[in-house]
Amino acid sequence: MTPEMETVGWSQSSGNLTLPKNEVHIWRAWLDADAQGLSRLREFLSEDEISRANRFIFPRDRDHFIVARGRLREVLGMYLRRDPQSLRFLVGKFGKPALMDENDLRFNLTHSHGLAVYGFAMNRELGIDVEKIRPDFGGEEIAERYFSEMEQKELRELPVELRATAFFLCWTRKEAYIKARGDGLQIPLASFDVSLSPGKPETLRSSDSQ
Repeated sequence: MTPEMETVGWSQSSGNLTLPKNEVHIWRAWLDADAQGLSRLREFLSEDEISRANRFIFPRDRDHFIVARGRLREVLGMYLRRDPQSLRFLVGKFGKPALMDENDLRFNLTHSHGLAVYGFAMNRELGIDVEKIRPDFGGEEIAERYFSEMEQKELRELPVELRATAFFLCWTRKEAYIKARGDGLQIPLASFDVSLSPGKPETLRSSDSQ
C-alpha cells in the first residue's frame, strides 16, 4: 500500500460483503473513536487482546489498538458471516497473523498516525503497509542502509522535491513485500528491488530469491 491515500476513491461498506478469488479488497479506518464506538469494538476482542490493550501505558495507544483489532474482527465477520467475537487468530513464526480455522481468507493490516489500513484476499498471501509522507524526514542514511543499489540510484536521480515521497513509496512497498512473504526481517530489505518514482507503476523488479 502506497502512502498516496488521498488519490484513492474510497466507498462506504454496504455491510453485505463478498470477496471474489480474483480480487484484493483494501479497507481503511481512522483509529480515533468516541466512547460508544470504543465500547462496541472492545466487545469483539478476545481476553488476550484485551490484556494486550491494557498493557499500553498511554490511553491513546490503548484505544487505537482496540479500534484497530475491533475493526479487523468486524470486517472479517462480515466476509465470513460470523460473529466477530468468535474469530480466533494464530501468529506465524515471524509475527504474521492469520485466521485459525479459515484456510481460504487471508488478510494483513498496518497503521500509522491514527490510520489503519487492511487488505483481504482469497487463497493468496498479501502484505500491506502505510506511512505518512513527511517532507522534512531525512531518509538518506536509512536508504543507504536498507535500500538496494538500484533503488538508491533511482532515488538520487530524482529531483530533490520528489525524494521524500519516493523514499516512503519505496519503504512501504518493501515492507508490504516482506509482510506478504511472512518471513519478517529475515528477508534483508536490500536483497530485492522495488520501483519508487512517484507517478510510475508499482513494480517488484527483483525478489530476494533471485
